[in-house]
Amino acid sequence: MTESFPRQHARTRGFTLGAPRSFTVSDDGHRVAFLRSTAGGDSVNRLWLLDTSTGGEHMAADPVELLPDPGEENLPPAERARRERARESGGGIVAYAGDPGLTQIAFTLDGRVFLADGAEGSVDLLPAEPGAFDPRPSPDGQRVAYVSGTALRVVDAAADGFDRLVVDEPGGTVIWGSAEFIAAEEMGRSRGFWWSPDSRRLLVARVDTAEVPVWHIASPADPAAAPVPTAYPAAGTVNADVSLAVFRLDGSRVNVAWDRDAFEYLARAAWAPRSNPVITVQSRDQRTVVILEIDPDTGATAEIARHTDAHWVELVPGTPTWMGERLVTVENRESARRLVIAGNTATPDTLQVRSVVAADEHRVVFTASDDPTEIHIWQLDGEGKLDRISGQPGVHSAAAGGGTVVAVRAAGTHAGAAVEVMTPTERISIASMAATPSLSPSPQFFVVGSRDLRTAVLYPTDGDGADGDSLPVLLDPYGGPHAQRVLKARSPFLVSQWFADQGFAVVIADGRGTPARGPAWERAVAGDLARPVLEDQIDALDALAQQHPRLDLDRVAVRGWSFGGYLAALAVLARPDRFHAAISGAPVTDWRLYDTHYTERYLGHPDHNPEAYTRTSLLELAGGLSRPLLLICGLADDNVFAAHTLQLSQALFETGRPHQVLPLPGVTHMTPQEQVAENLLLLQRAFLFDSLGLHPQQ
Repeated sequence: MTESFPRQHARTRGFTLGAPRSFTVSDDGHRVAFLRSTAGGDSVNRLWLLDTSTGGEHMAADPVELLPDPGEENLPPAERARRERARESGGGIVAYAGDPGLTQIAFTLDGRVFLADGAEGSVDLLPAEPGAFDPRPSPDGQRVAYVSGTALRVVDAAADGFDRLVVDEPGGTVIWGSAEFIAAEEMGRSRGFWWSPDSRRLLVARVDTAEVPVWHIASPADPAAAPVPTAYPAAGTVNADVSLAVFRLDGSRVNVAWDRDAFEYLARAAWAPRSNPVITVQSRDQRTVVILEIDPDTGATAEIARHTDAHWVELVPGTPTWMGERLVTVENRESARRLVIAGNTATPDTLQVRSVVAADEHRVVFTASDDPTEIHIWQLDGEGKLDRISGQPGVHSAAAGGGTVVAVRAAGTHAGAAVEVMTPTERISIASMAATPSLSPSPQFFVVGSRDLRTAVLYPTDGDGADGDSLPVLLDPYGGPHAQRVLKARSPFLVSQWFADQGFAVVIADGRGTPARGPAWERAVAGDLARPVLEDQIDALDALAQQHPRLDLDRVAVRGWSFGGYLAALAVLARPDRFHAAISGAPVTDWRLYDTHYTERYLGHPDHNPEAYTRTSLLELAGGLSRPLLLICGLADDNVFAAHTLQLSQALFETGRPHQVLPLPGVTHMTPQEQVAENLLLLQRAFLFDSLGLHPQQ
């Protein structure tokens, strides 16, 4: 029998298994490291190396050979937390770090440190402490620093090497060398230590969660299991106390000094390519960011640059960095997020810069959009010449080093992503082993309404497109900051097409607050995460219905996860005249229960702006529910806690409003478990059919 799409989608983890990923380019451009499993149903990632001079690739490390059962790793808690923050659903080698030349590459399996020799092709198990996490070789390749428990340690890069403690404060609430929850979840900083270029010192973060509120994640399906305490800084509460120190390998320590009362967020830290480390710190209200250079001998800091914004300063991936001696940042200037070099604007206002990929004295490689539905790779050279590297339409990401760029392209013309390694003289393809989806999405893209909303519409594959009988409508948005759904690639629309093939016209719209439309567009949700995003979904729906008579506005449902789940529940609670059913997965229902950095960026501190929290709370709207609502939550979710769903359910029950709740034991904010992922799609379909009075497709 042909495998159903829900089953195939679940088994392949959304068709990500087997796809090459996590690219790193050596500083001379001669080597490319990446991860890839061997097939679309294989969850065990291997480490691969590509030689750009020959175009040949080889497997540098295979967990199947290194572990007796690589699918059943005993992961340390820190590694489980890192994978959840990174939304990592794979197994085997899921993260690695190398020296600048990618001659020594470190990774962990089962909490043990392994070191792959890129030149010799060997893999050694290092004599590190158990429960190891985030190993990173020194630039000279002679040692590997790693975290074990609450300690930072260093082990020599030899199978019979010496392991030593750098720093630890056991038995308390202090962890050295790891990123705290807020840094990893919201700021894009997943690490907590950095080697000096000369390999003699380490800049190390100290995280103390003593004052952070402790929440608990229970396992109701296992009443014998004790609740797991979790330090969670909800909006308006105390953040982790984060500081820094510089350690020499002889154990000497220098504490780093900056005004941590004024700038409590450590957003970025880097040492290379500078001779002194550079950090980026941010104020609690996120309106000021300061870049500081550290004197590693004294711990004193000197200000290099300061950025301010009336709403918030965006933390752009890859910044700050350096083009030779010139500081490279990305700032809001006029109507665009623009590349800024040594204080001078370097890109036009027609480009919205997304990230900086790499920089050296000769060029800056970055990603940017001149059309919100596409992302391209660009290069700016030392003379100010701007070129687009990615030639074909689509959604691109990149890695770069030396003269080599790895371009990853997702497009509407093919499933998955195509990977091309571009050197000054060669073009080398890296093959994907991912499965081919059993369906082929056919989104139609439109710009609609007075705000030029980017939208997509999908019809049943075997239907008549925009002509034919009317169809019930399913809105399938995310709708919130930092994410887009309307992108000109095939993979983001796979699940949407499956729902369309069940007999729906699926509508997706990116409204105010989503990326790539400029600073004013993103800041339109400041102080209100509800009204603008819901208005834009309705405006897009109405505008599309003018062009697409098949859209039946008397049968409109909405589904979403995370912010999309919030938006789905908001839709039926606030506008039951327009929305007739909703599926709300992992929704934030009261923003007072969500974390400090994300929530306060948009709504301010709850003590200073309580009305913003009141007008965006779903609990305040519970008494008005008159439409079918399905709430779904993972009981092990440490990002959007199950309390969000349960408190809304309680408010609905107390006001006599019928609804459905699906609690998922052992499930986090992700749903990688095959049975869970498959059955979630089938259950949602059944709920939609029942709520809208539809009959299953034959």
